[in-house]
Formats: sequence, C-alpha cells, structure tokens
Amino acid sequence: METPALLGGSPVRPGGFPDWPLPDDDVRAILESAYADGAWGKYHGNFIRDLESALAEFHGVPHVLTCASGTLAVEVGLRALKVGPGDEVILAAYDYEANFLNVHALGALPVLVDVDPRNANLDPARLDEAISARTKAIIISHLHGGLVPMSRMCASHGIPVIEDAAQATGATVEGKKAGSWGDIGILSFGGSKLLCVGRGGAVLIRDPNVYQRAKVWLSRGVQQWAALSELQAAVLIPQLKKLPQWTANRHERVTNLVALLDGVPGLTLFENRVADSVPAYYKVGFFLDSEQFGLSREIFVKALRAEGIAFDEGFRASHIGRSANRFRASGTLTEAERAHRQVVMLHHPVLSLGNEEIEKVAQAVRKTYRNVNRLRGIE
Repeated sequence: METPALLGGSPVRPGGFPDWPLPDDDVRAILESAYADGAWGKYHGNFIRDLESALAEFHGVPHVLTCASGTLAVEVGLRALKVGPGDEVILAAYDYEANFLNVHALGALPVLVDVDPRNANLDPARLDEAISARTKAIIISHLHGGLVPMSRMCASHGIPVIEDAAQATGATVEGKKAGSWGDIGILSFGGSKLLCVGRGGAVLIRDPNVYQRAKVWLSRGVQQWAALSELQAAVLIPQLKKLPQWTANRHERVTNLVALLDGVPGLTLFENRVADSVPAYYKVGFFLDSEQFGLSREIFVKALRAEGIAFDEGFRASHIGRSANRFRASGTLTEAERAHRQVVMLHHPVLSLGNEEIEKVAQAVRKTYRNVNRLRGIE
C-alpha cells in the first residue's frame, strides 16, 4: 500500500498547489496596452469606466461601483441602505466572517439564522422567523459552490437584500447571474478569486437613489477613496469575457470529480436543488463525516495538502466563540454548528487545469482513505 505523503511517501502532485492566476496572453496584452498609453498611472482613464459598464451588462443591472475590496463593497452596500445603530441585519450563522464584522462596524446587530443541511448556505425556510421590526437588510452569501434560491429570498418580505456573490462570480441562479437578484450585489476580485487582480471589489445596484448614496459615501471631494486602479480594471476586462467558459469548465470538472469519488464514505459534495442554476466553484464545498471516513477533519486536510491538493477547513460559524450579546440567534443553529465541524473546501485553481488534474485530486483522496489506519496514528 502506497505510503501517504504526510508519512514520508511520494505526493500525488509533487509540484504542490497550482499557482493562481494562471498565465493569460490576453491579460499580458492589455497590460502592455495600459503601459503604452500611460493609463497605468492615471487617476481617470477608460478602463474603470469600461469595466463598470461591462459588469453592469454582464449582470443585467443599471449601476456598478468598483472599490478596493469585496469586504468594503459589503459595507458600502449596508451604508447605502442606511443601516445603522439599533438596526438588525439577517445573515447565515455559517458565513464569511467579514460580513458579521461589517454589520458590527455600523453599530447594527447581526441576526444569525441556520443553514441548509445540504449545502451550508442560508436556509430560506428560516428567514420568516428571523425578521423583526428592526430588520433593515438581509445578507445572502453563495458559498463553496452552494446556491441560495434567490426568488424565495427576494419575494414578499419588503426588506432590502444584499446578495454576496464574492464566491460565486459567474454563477447562474434561477436563470440570472449571481449578484443580480438582490437590491445590491457584491463581487470580489481578491488574489484568489475567480476574477483576480490581487485586491478589489464591486457593488451592483438597482435603485438610482441607493447608487447615489453609495457613490457619495465613497467620495472624498473630487476623488473616490479606496478606489480600484485603472491597471486593475484593465486586467479584469479580458477575464470577464472568458468567465462564462471558465464557469462551464469548472462545473464539468466538479461533476467528473464527484463521479471519481463515488464510493468514498463520509465525503459529500454540497448539494444544490435550485432550478436553472450553475454554480461557479471558487471553493468546492464538501461535508466530511469523520466517523464514516475514519479521520478527523484536521488530519484529512493535512494529508491532502501533503499530497499537493489544496483542501482547507471551512469557516468558523459566527456564533462559535463569541459573546451572546454580539448577535441574536434566530432559532437553533444546529446545521451551522455541523458546518463549523465538518466542512472542507477544495480551492478552485486545480479545476482550470484539465481532467488529468481532477483525477489526481480523486487519487489523493482515495489514497488517504486507504491509509486511514496509518494516518489515524498521528492524531
């Protein structure tokens, strides 16, 4: 039996994790163009304008503002909706931590709701019981390839929705692009994201009055503070053009991976039952049942990373380790606690390298499973 890399054997992928972003001739060409015409050093040029127009067209929304990060974009959205002290903002108890902290930054109270047991994303069935007279906004994140049925989330409540598509840029949810369902949509262009420039984000806005408030808050005199640069915008334009094909490729490769992992106990892909939808897979989310698989999540992740496969543990649930006065829990948070314990995530770059690399991911997982008795000895 082949020795796991964690125990000194040869890794399945000796070169380690693939770099991101991948080399791209179109990105190189537009960088050279920005250098040639001096746009790389200008306050105002054509690239930001062109990018915001392209994002608006791609998502079918009238207004787009770019900014320095996806985290800032969420804060801009909350401020544009006039969220402030004494207000409540609903979000999933399992979510990216910055969303919880953004609510606190405005003096509002996070209201945590449980997640869908099939994909650790906000459970629409839990929304009604969370709403109170103080509810000012709802933040909905699409996480780890999971999707939230947005038609149910945006209907009949009369409460503004911020749709966080930072992990789902390019995904389709019920026939529309992720980020385009809510009153406000959020994108992120961080160094590991599906559209990547190291840092950056965007706010997608429908209402012109909300757009104006967001624009004013980001303004300091004649300049926007925390702005995206012309050079960053230039690099994003060719990536956006290729995003639909990249999204289709990643989806196909995740489907192949699941087939290759058939029969491995205790490892379950996040499930989506949202009609007319295609996930984007920034992270590929799985539930790891340690009892069935035979290893703790910590050792599973260490073993796979030693094989050169970029698995990570999931997020910490927002209510875990925090004082109860920092949030209001709506009902039990049983599934969020399960996600806190069980979620593992495969980082997306390997999905862009073809099916040979997908086979290596499956090979590494099966190799780890075959060696659970040996690996269990290091726990």
